[in-house]
Amino acid sequence: MSKRTSAKYKLDRRMGENIWGRPKSPINRREYGPGQHGQRRKGKVSDFGQQLKAKQKLKGYYGDVTEKQFRKVYEEAVRVRGDTSQNLIGLLERRLDMVVYRAKFAPTIFAARQIVNHGHVQVNGRKCNIASARVAPGDVITLSDRAREMALVLEAQASGERDIPDYVAVDGFSATYVRVPSFDEVPYPVKMEPNLGVEFYSR
Repeated sequence: MSKRTSAKYKLDRRMGENIWGRPKSPINRREYGPGQHGQRRKGKVSDFGQQLKAKQKLKGYYGDVTEKQFRKVYEEAVRVRGDTSQNLIGLLERRLDMVVYRAKFAPTIFAARQIVNHGHVQVNGRKCNIASARVAPGDVITLSDRAREMALVLEAQASGERDIPDYVAVDGFSATYVRVPSFDEVPYPVKMEPNLGVEFYSR
């Protein structure tokens, strides 16, 4: 399990963007970074700085996974044939907590991870409480009876904040992972640059 070590909205303010597209984000009110030096004028960012920010933004978006976990996913993306940045996104979108989030069974990626960790999710009829578990095309993800009554889940399903992407087919409290998406299909609320993240690691 990946543990978030800082308040999630600090990530928004540090990046200067509302990376999850949420109306509650403080970046909607204050565009500058956190802390007493947040309002200082920023100098020109180096190539390394841009690569680091792109990597941190992507890592933060997927629930602020640990550096060790994220690097492991990158190394796997390198080994797979094809474009590394596309492979990286494909592997991240196959995480169980991400599929739960995409299916609108939870309002945030952090809530999705909690639902999985607490044993409220089944994959092909078998309970799975590992948020980073990989889902394959054709797998069916189902919520437990207890989770179906949770206010958190019901609010997420009724929310018009975001849409369910084409690569996840939802039927009530059950979702089928249709296929691994390409980078262009993933509904990011802000511009993501996985190619810069790949450049950061391949230095």
